[in-house]
Amino acid sequence: MKSINARIITVSIPIVLGNLTQIILGIIDSAMVGSIDALLLAASSLVNNILAIPFIMGMGLSYAIAPMVASANGNGNYQRCMAIGFNGFFLCTIFALFVGIGIHAGSNIVFHLDQDIEVANASVDYLIIMGWSTVPMLMFLALKQFTDGLEYTRVAMTWALLSIPINTFLNWIFIFGKFGVPAYGLFGAGIGTLISRVIIFIALLTVILRSEKFLIYRQKLNRSLVISKKRIRNLLQIGIPSSIQYAMESGAFAVSGIMIGWFGATQQAAHQIAISVASLTFMVSMGLSAAGSILVGNAVGKKDLIHARTIGKNTLFMGLVYGVFCAVFFAITNAYIPLFFTGDIKVIEYAAALLIFAGIFQISDAIQAIDIGILRGLYDVKIPTIWVSIAYWVIGIPFGYYLAFYQGMESRGIWLGLVTGLSIVAITLTFRFFKVSRSKNVLVKA
Repeated sequence: MKSINARIITVSIPIVLGNLTQIILGIIDSAMVGSIDALLLAASSLVNNILAIPFIMGMGLSYAIAPMVASANGNGNYQRCMAIGFNGFFLCTIFALFVGIGIHAGSNIVFHLDQDIEVANASVDYLIIMGWSTVPMLMFLALKQFTDGLEYTRVAMTWALLSIPINTFLNWIFIFGKFGVPAYGLFGAGIGTLISRVIIFIALLTVILRSEKFLIYRQKLNRSLVISKKRIRNLLQIGIPSSIQYAMESGAFAVSGIMIGWFGATQQAAHQIAISVASLTFMVSMGLSAAGSILVGNAVGKKDLIHARTIGKNTLFMGLVYGVFCAVFFAITNAYIPLFFTGDIKVIEYAAALLIFAGIFQISDAIQAIDIGILRGLYDVKIPTIWVSIAYWVIGIPFGYYLAFYQGMESRGIWLGLVTGLSIVAITLTFRFFKVSRSKNVLVKA
């Protein structure tokens, strides 16, 4: 029997690596188009900010799958695992199609956000293709949550890692125009992303349907592959609050990015660099969060609340140690990291300053992410959603706006507001976990 810490690490590392690939792909896109023109880097930032909310909401919806599958797996109900996975996949697919259609129909939003007109013009086609690329990505994530919930976290990780060379090669072709293909620039990055996401979705689906590893879960498949109102309702009870939680956080960062765009393309490009790097380090925290959610859910399925509480405590401690490490790393390297993205001196100066703030919130960011995950494993999502909403939108964003526009701090003020919101979420949800993990009502919900 593995120790608790060893099990957390075993489950989390493949999730971390899988999550990191998506951020790495975004960084590769930014670096490749940034090598052409800083304006394209700013356009990439604008599109990422617009897509952040619907994409993160889809991710939040998919996050209901893993703890429910883990709980069913914990009590040995393998047919229920597949049924939950199928109904979760159905929900995510429907949501993804709405996102693709909605983004395409509303792509002119880039011209109504008070952005630099050249940035907006460069963004519109890229926004459309990236909107459609969210469809296969969210379908992939739904399947990933199913396999992760079974603690087969290496399966999705493998295909996520393979997407890096695939996407980079396709970017090289479509951005710069190779093998007779026109040089599409930023739009080419979108083409590469779309194709690579379709490939990894099809690959993971094939593994689930044909691999011996999942054979036990494919028993009575005809009974599992049925849309169930009850399962849909149960998934939505966790998925909707989870979606709102992540939308509140992602939306705060997205709106912050848009507000920073009001200070010009230079500060927006700097923000894109800082947020890309911070997102990269955050994927480790998200991996720990996902692992905590899965393992806590599994313990709840076994009716072992004491073990669930211990898993949560250990995961939080790991997050604290990791957050401190990241804070120190950012403080040491903030002047050098921007050099990987651009040679523009002004962008580098702004980005270096913002990376200091990114370093400050690494600790609270790690803690709040893990809190959300382990509370989800305890089926506690409604109250955390309220706290997240208040911390970001009642306190963090208004405070950042005040500092940016009334105290002259500009982009630095926006980031300080984000730090404040993250810290409040981390403190309140940690207290919430220690309270809920003592309640036996959790076992009734499982």
